Amino acid sequence: MTLGEKLQTLRRSRGLSQEQLAEILEVSRQAVSKWENGLSLN
Repeated sequence: MTLGEKLQTLRRSRGLSQEQLAEILEVSRQAVSKWENGLSLN
């Protein structure tokens, strides 16, 4: 399981959208999407 898959699994298990997680982490929704899809680790 990749880091992105783990992130997505944990986010979904807590009933959070990408946008909600982004707000909690103070990043953009696009950043969360990229992390989950393995496109960026920055």
